Order: sequence, then structure tokens, then C-alpha cells
Amino acid sequence: MVTRERFEQGMTFQQYLDQMGTNKETFTKFLSEIKIRPEDKEALAKLGKKLKVMVITEDWCGDALYNVPVLAKLVEGAPNIELRVFLRDKNADLMDQYLNQGMFRSIPVFAFFDENMNEVARLLERPGKITEQLEKKMLEVRRGMRAENLEQWRQDVVGEVRSLLKA
Repeated sequence: MVTRERFEQGMTFQQYLDQMGTNKETFTKFLSEIKIRPEDKEALAKLGKKLKVMVITEDWCGDALYNVPVLAKLVEGAPNIELRVFLRDKNADLMDQYLNQGMFRSIPVFAFFDENMNEVARLLERPGKITEQLEKKMLEVRRGMRAENLEQWRQDVVGEVRSLLKA
């Protein structure tokens, strides 16, 4: 459970930007390029309630590099939304509450809370639609590599077994 006190220990978005080392240049470039449609900003404003958004991330993560700037731009300037950022590797207590499939420390994590700190929504790693597209493409690549390199693949398995057994 994330308490108000624990939430307030997180970094502001600016503090997160200031401490970034890896991917900072690309992150800020993406941030400057993102255009949020007015109707998307208006939809958030029409919720009519205060939200707290907790982000768990690390600056080396590819999914974070693409997703965190979008969320930051979406909530930027929204008076009823407060955003706090936590580094995954320094906040295991938080990360372990948001394990992907109950076992993976996938990031970024976006957790949305009402003003009483009741969680109302969460997004782990990336939208499901994107994950499906990635997995489909990766499967196609693996199948293609196997088909193109079938004999070499088989010989490499034999070689690996021999090496393991020192035969």
C-alpha cells in the first residue's frame, strides 16, 4: 500500500530530470517533440478529481524512455494531478507491489491514486497492445532465424552439448 507520506518522498518530475544520467538527451528530445491533443488534456481535466500519479522507473530503461515523457507531457500543467517519480532500484518496497505477472520488476510503472490514496488505475511497462505487437514481431524474427540457419542451429546445439559434457 502506498501512503500519502511515502508518495511525497518521491521526486518531482524536474528533480527526476535533474538527476538523470543515462538517456537524458534523448529523453528531453522526446519530451520536446511530444504533442498531446487538446481533447486528451480536456478529458483529464473533466475527471473533476485530484489524482496522484506515481512513476517507478530508471533512466536506462527503453520502455521508460518512450513512455515516461508521454505521461509527463499529458499531466503537465494539470492543477489536479501531482506526479512523483521513484527509482526502481532504490525503492524495492514500492516496486515489489507492482510486479509484472507477479514476478518481474518491469518498468515503467504508472500508478494512479485518488486523494485518499486509493489506487484507481495502473499501467505496467507499456500498453498491452504494444506488448502484443512486440511479441508477435519477436516470434516472427525467431522463426525466421531458425528457418534461415537450420543446419547451423542444429550443429550449434551439438557443439554446445559436447562442450558442456566436454566430449
